[in-house]
Amino acid sequence: MLQIDYRLDRDELLDNLRAWNRVLRRKVRIIACGGTAMTLLGVKASTKDVDFMVPEIREYDYLMKQLPAMGYTQTNGPGWQREGEVFHFDIFRGNNIHTTGLLQSPLEDGRNRLLAEFSHLYIGILNDYDLITSKLMRGTRVDFEDCVILATAHQDELNIEQLVAHFHEMVGYDVAEERLRPNIDHFLELLREAENG
Repeated sequence: MLQIDYRLDRDELLDNLRAWNRVLRRKVRIIACGGTAMTLLGVKASTKDVDFMVPEIREYDYLMKQLPAMGYTQTNGPGWQREGEVFHFDIFRGNNIHTTGLLQSPLEDGRNRLLAEFSHLYIGILNDYDLITSKLMRGTRVDFEDCVILATAHQDELNIEQLVAHFHEMVGYDVAEERLRPNIDHFLELLREAENG
């Protein structure tokens, strides 16, 4: 029996975003986060759920008005999907990813890396520190695995002490601080195992 892969790879994702750009009439800056960022960085083969932040509220509001014109309907929460497509886009408002709020806008210098820029659509990728920290704050098994993969792939660029400090600062603003704080130690343990294994 033929197995269909419903995951969206990097090239398919960029094709979708080029189509968005043709509809947009104003500038919209989107920042890839979660597994989508990892796919676009080339450290994860594909992603099924496509996660973007739109840090500028006016740009977010404008995009939300344009998505129905592109054939998308809102599923649940931040999710948007077109009929006949299995994957869906989760689009987060402002500096939030799920329930995690970033300390700085990813639009500030050095907080994202440019993937592509079309006439109306800017596509950035969230910086490694915010990407790893936000995934550690979600804390699923897959999130920990993704963080180890990313940290290993970018070990020459990533300062682990800076990452730990960033995590502790960010988790200090979360209501689940005490529950989440041990996640960084678990990550460091997994990272050591990966380096030694």
